[in-house]
Amino acid sequence: MATGSARKGLLVATLSTLVVAALVAYTIGSSPAWPEVQKAFFDGRYFSTSLPAVAEAFTINVQLFILAELLILPIGLLIALARSITTPALAPLRIFATIFVDFFRGVPSILIIYVLGFGVPALQLDGVPKEPFFWALVTLVLIYSAYVSEVYRAGIESIHPSQERAARALGLTRVQALRYVVVPQAMRRVIPPLLNDFIGLQKDTALVSILGVVETFKQAQILKAASFNFTPLMTTALIFLIITIPMTRLVDRLAAKDRNAQLGGTR
Repeated sequence: MATGSARKGLLVATLSTLVVAALVAYTIGSSPAWPEVQKAFFDGRYFSTSLPAVAEAFTINVQLFILAELLILPIGLLIALARSITTPALAPLRIFATIFVDFFRGVPSILIIYVLGFGVPALQLDGVPKEPFFWALVTLVLIYSAYVSEVYRAGIESIHPSQERAARALGLTRVQALRYVVVPQAMRRVIPPLLNDFIGLQKDTALVSILGVVETFKQAQILKAASFNFTPLMTTALIFLIITIPMTRLVDRLAAKDRNAQLGGTR
């Protein structure tokens, strides 16, 4: 009976979705201005000519994403551990980590990119890099380290205090208890939310186009300006969808797997 009800519910949901999609398509297609919109945003000729250049520029987004992720993971963990410090002598470190997280989570990303990407190179300091790619990487690392540190901290705090107390009872120091007992358990719990943050990071690599980095969005803007057609921007959107949708489904699977494991462990 349960299986039959599930199949019936799935059938109803599928049919209702198809009906709504058909109504939306009909409404848009019957609009008097649709031919002009289609030509401006969904022109097949411009799509085929812009795809190679836009796809090639996407390699810059991938480079930014990979390099940023390799730096964000350890930096975010260090910040989370700093915020978890209870030793009075290390209180300044905890305060600094708190201010760091509050600042970079509170200020809009685009403003940080402007200030660091344009302001610091303008100082003309000796030995300070001026390449847009470098400052694009720095801004993404600073912003997402703040977000990722909170994910780590939530995972660490989700581990029952008895785990650390048991480790301390066996003779481990607090640092050793965190390293060998608490953090490994927390890491397994934070994988799904970490992947969510990295999906956001992948999309936000397009923000650095304002610094002059010719990544996929900047390349689409160049092609749009040359052709007076917005189709290259839609090409960029399609590439991001191709990358992010599988990552989103992976997050869903990992979250469901973790949820089932926790439910199984409580029975």
